[in-house]
Amino acid sequence: MAQQVREVMTAQPVAVGPDTSVQQVATRMRDENIGAVLVTDSGQLRGLVTDRDLTVRILADGGDVTGRTVGEACSSEVVAVAPDDDVDRAVQLMRGKALRRLPVVDAGQPVGIVSLGDLAVERDPGSALGEISAADPDE
Repeated sequence: MAQQVREVMTAQPVAVGPDTSVQQVATRMRDENIGAVLVTDSGQLRGLVTDRDLTVRILADGGDVTGRTVGEACSSEVVAVAPDDDVDRAVQLMRGKALRRLPVVDAGQPVGIVSLGDLAVERDPGSALGEISAADPDE
C-alpha cells in the first residue's frame, strides 16, 4: 500500500493572518526554528510565506519594514495536497513545480505541511538532505 502524506507531514503547522506583521512572522520563524508559515483567513488557506519570501519580497526593497504585512510577502498561488494523497503525488507536485514545501489541506483547512526534508528523511535517510533534515538544529 502506498504511503500517505499524513504519515510524513508535520502536523499543526504555524498559521497567521494576512495582516500579521513581517517582523512578528520572522520572530516566530526564528523562535520555532521553521522556514515557512501558512497564511490563513477565517481558517482557510490563503498563502504560504517562507523565510526567503521575507528576504526577497520585503527586506530587499529596503527601508522601514514596520507596517509591512505577511500578506505582501506570501505566495498566494498555493499548491496543496490532502492528507490521504499518496506521497508520490506530493513528490511529483514538488518536482514539477519546483517547490520545497506543500501545505496539507483537508476540506479547505490546513492540517499540516510536508517539506523536501520530511520526504528525504522518510525516503532516503542516508542522503545528505536526509541526514541534514534529521539532525537537531543548531542553536
